[in-house]
Amino acid sequence: MSDSSFSRRQFLATSGATFAAAGVIGSTPLPVQAEPPAVPTNPSFRYCLNTSTIRGQKLGIVDQIKVAAKAGYDGIEIWLNDVEEYLKSGGKLDELRRVLSSEGLQVESAIAFAQWIVDDEEARRKGLEAARRDMEVVRSLGGRRIAAPPAGATDKPGLDLRAAAERYRVLCELGSQFEVAPQLEVWGFSKNLHKLSEVLFVATEAAHPEACILTDVYHLYKGGNDFCSLPFLSGTKIHVFHMNDYPADPPLATINDSHRVYPTDGVAPLGYIFQHLRASGFAGVLSLELFNPEYWKQDALEVAKTGLEKMKKATTLG
Repeated sequence: MSDSSFSRRQFLATSGATFAAAGVIGSTPLPVQAEPPAVPTNPSFRYCLNTSTIRGQKLGIVDQIKVAAKAGYDGIEIWLNDVEEYLKSGGKLDELRRVLSSEGLQVESAIAFAQWIVDDEEARRKGLEAARRDMEVVRSLGGRRIAAPPAGATDKPGLDLRAAAERYRVLCELGSQFEVAPQLEVWGFSKNLHKLSEVLFVATEAAHPEACILTDVYHLYKGGNDFCSLPFLSGTKIHVFHMNDYPADPPLATINDSHRVYPTDGVAPLGYIFQHLRASGFAGVLSLELFNPEYWKQDALEVAKTGLEKMKKATTLG
């Protein structure tokens, strides 16, 4: 019998007999869900305080740094509008860097909202100028990462993802000039880049060595993502993971940032998340990012300490 005359039906019949002889067919059925990958030796995570967690106390950037250090964090994720206020009041970047150094804290990341992704060409040009200024500030403070959310492209769906990838590559090229990596961020409430699949496509299609993503427990949930997608992530392309939790109520349609709670105080599948984060090779920064007005009424140091304790507890669940 020639190769060309060997039909698909004959192949299936032959291969079926072979597998049956090997005990693969007709014995134990295949599992519905594959076993999770083996978890490597526990990595050493770094713990970071995103200053949104204590923004309601209106401390100012210097006191935010001191709170993070006193609470026992390794680093801090700053909001650049707080730095701007500090500079307007007469502060200097080199002085702020000395404060960070004296408190033993690293700027792990920074939050800003440059509109680098928008369709309007002039608005995008201004967005890139803003991103340049932001990156200069971050680098001056010793930081090497900045959030890159889809700011300005949240209300209307239908953003061309290939165009977004080209724009993200331009942003990455800009970041290379300052050695500050723009982290493409999942935004659950946005009509664009709220899905992990969209963010992964844009980051991959950008084809830049510094491309990376910024993920967040709450935003993954709010964006309607299934956490079963996490195994597709590469831990080497995630430098910072925003830590928080969410309650069972209110429902997905109405839940918002203010409902975020401490890790382990909600219903997020944190054990599953950490199981796959470890398996992916992630050994980066866990940054506590909350916007809960009830926490803002409390002592900032106690909030920071409680958040760190609960983040560490969450890492033991995987």
